[in-house]
Amino acid sequence: MSFPRADEAMTRLPRVVDLLAARADEHDREGAFPYQGIEEVHAAGLLTLTVSAQYGGAGAGLTETVHLLAALGSGDPSVALLAGDTLLVHEAQARTGHWPADAYRALLTDSRRGPALVGLLPPGGPGSEAGAEVTAQQTADGWQLTGREHGVPGAEALAWLVVAADVDEADDAGSHGPALFLLPGDTPGLLVEPGSEQLGLRAGANQDVHFEKVLLDGAFRLPAPDARDEAGRRLAAAAICLGVARAARAWLVRHVKGVSELDRGALELELIAAEELLTGLAVAVDAARPGADRRARLLAPRVADLSLAVVHRSVALAGPAGLHRTVPLERHLRDGLTTRALLPTGAPLLRAAAES
Repeated sequence: MSFPRADEAMTRLPRVVDLLAARADEHDREGAFPYQGIEEVHAAGLLTLTVSAQYGGAGAGLTETVHLLAALGSGDPSVALLAGDTLLVHEAQARTGHWPADAYRALLTDSRRGPALVGLLPPGGPGSEAGAEVTAQQTADGWQLTGREHGVPGAEALAWLVVAADVDEADDAGSHGPALFLLPGDTPGLLVEPGSEQLGLRAGANQDVHFEKVLLDGAFRLPAPDARDEAGRRLAAAAICLGVARAARAWLVRHVKGVSELDRGALELELIAAEELLTGLAVAVDAARPGADRRARLLAPRVADLSLAVVHRSVALAGPAGLHRTVPLERHLRDGLTTRALLPTGAPLLRAAAES
């Protein structure tokens, strides 16, 4: 059984975005997992858009992925965030084939029946400055994972988890950085508890995941992520931020009287610049151009900054009414700030740019 074709799925995208936008405020207030939204994305064939043609999928690349996430982000960025990891996992499998065959076959089977989400832990990525909070130790029975991850989006609904864990040097001589492990969502010893509330992306239902001596077969250890994987994750986050900015400007123009033509034009130019930068970076990565992965990692935060500036300016132009809890613009500001926090900034980003 094949998955929907790319043209079929993308034709349904505007309707899905409208449905997500109609429920976004409710999901934000409740801070609950948006099951209906994820179901709509799946039913349209969008959640599996990046499944390889080898497995009956459309085989979309990173360029199509960021376009899709920007659109979903304009409807409900929490749903876009939840879908993003799954899209990137399928795209990476098409490139690398790193998942064990049986595990990926199980994911595809589940994906034909309904939404099968994959979460990448920690949310900031294996290269995040804070480092992994899960440790892995090799035992006679396999790898044992212990620890916890905070603020995992949609943990309660994840079919699979890809977890970055620190490995004892004695168990992993010659390895550098955290190792990756693949876990089914119903693995014994894996516990999900309510997490702390965050400012934005509240419908992501962030939860804490505890690993209580979780045992895994050695086949479920995956190769470490590479520069291409990190480029994809950063561009995905930037795309969601762009979607939030599009929604903010649209609300401003539609609902606030007296916004001048010059102000509307200035906002649109910022959005065009962000969109062109994002698309250009994704196209270069898809084409495997020399240095494209590095440029994408460095400039994805710039896309998010341009987008967030549009949100800030929209709030300023709206005046006090823009921060009222009864209008979406206040939510767009919170969502934009939270999405931007998923990307590096300040000294770490500048040090990375300074490297030859």
